[in-house]
Amino acid sequence: MSLLALEDVRVTFGHRVALDGVSLAVEVGERLVLLGPSGCGKTTVLRLLAGLAVPDRGRVLIGGRLAAAEGRLLVEPEQRGLGMVFQDLALWPHLSVAGNLELGLRARGTPRTDRRRRVRAMLELVELGELAGARPGELSGGQQQRVALARALVLEPEALLLDEPLSSLDLELARRLRTEILRLQERLGFTLVHVTHDPEEADQMATRTLRMDRGRLAG
Repeated sequence: MSLLALEDVRVTFGHRVALDGVSLAVEVGERLVLLGPSGCGKTTVLRLLAGLAVPDRGRVLIGGRLAAAEGRLLVEPEQRGLGMVFQDLALWPHLSVAGNLELGLRARGTPRTDRRRRVRAMLELVELGELAGARPGELSGGQQQRVALARALVLEPEALLLDEPLSSLDLELARRLRTEILRLQERLGFTLVHVTHDPEEADQMATRTLRMDRGRLAG
């Protein structure tokens, strides 16, 4: 049984077709990269998996469980056991680094002592322990990327969805952070779905690459 799956999915936004008959399956522990130009449907795939969009046609399955189908959301995003890092990172500027990580745990009702223990451990894992009290605006671009990763991973997701979070970084920093993501994946064992327009990034990150073009898988 696949961890994540789309079955014959079609998504439209007004008159624009974002996805047209897309089917794919992601296995436990896999690193799947969706490669293609802007506007080809990569991010829409992630949004379907995360529960931030629903298909007009077709089905979305999470762990074999029907999560969305034919315009209906059947499993809420917070119930899917997935983490997502957006292209713009979406860090809360008024919260500290630790506060950004703690927010999701608090929403889940995690006890305060356990929240703080898990946040400290995750910040040490991404080598940001000394910056727990800093605000996002005080950090470098690379440090902000690691905060966004840590915020997703502190929730212990089964799968991590990455929406081109490294695209605004210079090449050398992006390479280092890709290596960091691979280290975390090996250490923590999560499944990875990563979207990019960069073939070099796909080569480094993927155990399997699917190319997309104009809302379809391109072979």
